[in-house]
Amino acid sequence: MTPTAPYEQEIRAAAAHVGRRRFLTVTGAAAALAFTTNLPAAGAAQAAEADARKLTENPFTLGVASGDPQPGSVVLWTRLAPRPYEGGGGMPDARVPVRWEVAYDEKFTRLAGRGRADAHPEFNHSVHIEPTGLAPDRVYYYRFRAGSWISPVGRTRTAPARGAHLSRLKLAAVSCQAYHDGYFTAYRHLAEEDLDVVFHLGDYLYEYPVDAAGGARRYTDRTLPDRFHRETVTLEDYRLRYALYKSDPDLQAAHAAHPFIVTWDDHEVENNYASDISEDDLPPAEFLIRRAAAYRAYWENQPLRRPQRPHGPDARLYRRLHYGQLAQFDILDTRQYRSDQAYGDGWHAPGPESDDPRRTLTGATQERWLIDGWRQSTARWNVLPQQVAFSERRNATGPGYQVSMDAWDGYPASRARVLAGAESAGVDNLVVLTGDVHVHYAFDIKKDFADPASRTAGVEFVTTSIASGKDGADKPANWGTYMAANPHLKFYNGRRGYVTVTLDRDTARGDYRTVSAVTTPGAPVRTAASFVTEAGDPGLKPA
Repeated sequence: MTPTAPYEQEIRAAAAHVGRRRFLTVTGAAAALAFTTNLPAAGAAQAAEADARKLTENPFTLGVASGDPQPGSVVLWTRLAPRPYEGGGGMPDARVPVRWEVAYDEKFTRLAGRGRADAHPEFNHSVHIEPTGLAPDRVYYYRFRAGSWISPVGRTRTAPARGAHLSRLKLAAVSCQAYHDGYFTAYRHLAEEDLDVVFHLGDYLYEYPVDAAGGARRYTDRTLPDRFHRETVTLEDYRLRYALYKSDPDLQAAHAAHPFIVTWDDHEVENNYASDISEDDLPPAEFLIRRAAAYRAYWENQPLRRPQRPHGPDARLYRRLHYGQLAQFDILDTRQYRSDQAYGDGWHAPGPESDDPRRTLTGATQERWLIDGWRQSTARWNVLPQQVAFSERRNATGPGYQVSMDAWDGYPASRARVLAGAESAGVDNLVVLTGDVHVHYAFDIKKDFADPASRTAGVEFVTTSIASGKDGADKPANWGTYMAANPHLKFYNGRRGYVTVTLDRDTARGDYRTVSAVTTPGAPVRTAASFVTEAGDPGLKPA
């Protein structure tokens, strides 16, 4: 499709960035720009419109979702895919009109808003609605219509007004949902929790092949197509993988129950990539084409606003959301701008390469944005939803210990700058939310991790995986070593599940929720441990 005037500036910016990202070949540059220029024109007046009345199969197989709440608005999402496991989802190569409704009640007797949007083939027939004029801190219900088909009903909630004095806020943190490692049972329980919002901290999908039996799910009543039994590389690969994941009924239930605020980690593209450097050291031009495909599919399948839409291989995912005077959320992206992992990645003893002060996990621009935002914050709690373990994790006691080069331990100067920035900004109540590691951790964040008596700068709630790592264990094999080697580590559990965090004016409470198994469906949920930290006196104590 020929780009039109509204996108010319976008295209020029992408072209300039191609040079910065070392797209050195004409082929690579052209391929990357295709992800920016192949956009529907303003109004899409010249694009063919399909007759939605001719949709003979349910197009809402992937459910609905909402996200990024603001006081007067929230993103509403769906994607039309009557045959989700086929390329294009079984939709015509034409735009399809979709009607949406927002209501005060689940039966839609009192509407708060309605409208029409077009589901474009260029965006895989996804729609992102941003209704305005909603009341702050209020529950709403929403649904979509395409032809004679009506979507499932979703429940969402707007954010409180910026100056509101909240008495309480309850959130959940989730991450790491490898389809092939088991069922998303934890999401079914999450859907039943009384929550204001859910933070997804990365690894929404995995690029690894999924066999015909669904891996550890061991399907006997169905067979997955061969197209899933390969690693995701192309745009169609990633789109189909999202269709597989989003067809899961437990994931759909969680999205329909709560608004999500999402950020990515590595597996949405490729394991442990760093900026334009791939795990397998592909030429940057080749890898950034893959990254562009992955980023585009991510945006198509998440309830994200227009500013988060990718431009070629780049997308600004870090952003700031406010929940009244109680909490400021600074959502990070620790993949797109990071320095390459030191010592070839993996676990390694700290040394000159990892300690290099020039190394960064966030990139300089995002780091300044974070610290400047803290300086302007008036919130009681400053919450940092991000991807990889922030606190130090030694794998042995005494000399010779190693730490993860992929986590903040591999970027200690970057972590020190962030903690110094929090201190200089007067951030007294810092809460870090983390995913990635497939276990539950509870950490005190120390100003100097080498000195257990040093000042506690905040606390870190690390959520285990939804399914990644299969069933896990309450006490992994290295439990005793980790607890002895890291005195700031207050809790360690290796089951699957999620964390809920309840904030009020005086305390932040973390409840570690676990399920007994994910390789079989329907496991019950329990609270494995609970901790609180007091406002003005950081440090975790058993609840």
